[in-house]
Amino acid sequence: MNLNRRLRTLLRTRFPQLAHAIKARIVLLRKAVSFGLIGVINTAVDYAVFVAAVKLLENTAIDYSVLIAGVKLPGMHLVLSNVLSWSVAISGSYALNSFFTFAAESGRKLTWRRYVTFAASGILGLIANTTTLLVAAALLEPMLPSVNVYVAKLLSIGVSFVVNFSMSHFVVFRPRTRPASESG
Repeated sequence: MNLNRRLRTLLRTRFPQLAHAIKARIVLLRKAVSFGLIGVINTAVDYAVFVAAVKLLENTAIDYSVLIAGVKLPGMHLVLSNVLSWSVAISGSYALNSFFTFAAESGRKLTWRRYVTFAASGILGLIANTTTLLVAAALLEPMLPSVNVYVAKLLSIGVSFVVNFSMSHFVVFRPRTRPASESG
């Protein structure tokens, strides 16, 4: 038996609660890393669709600016672009997270019920993302007038990552309860 295996066995037999706590933290860390890597892929899709939609909508003659609480925000074309890019990215995110990040909880099966729950939980992330996008774009306008929207989009992605991972971990992909016949 090698030293690594002996140490793990010793830890499990002498300190089972500590071993369980360490394992749980490692599993959570792996899930967060996997969620983040999948998020990079979906972020690229989200960002590309967002940029294309913004460019398309900016080339119209419509004024999309919005006045909220006396502050002129960059406009509804950002909201429309953000909702469109989110809509495109959410399906890929659900499939990849079902097969990789939350494979144990999902059984690597795609279901309409989980998809709807995933998309619904993503709406909270979308709201956080869109709010951050509008506020950051307005605040960055004086400093970065030509790229404020794109920098704001990057900031909003970071905010939505935290919200989306929390919703996925605690709501969508909760650990499955084992039937009584499987428990030890």
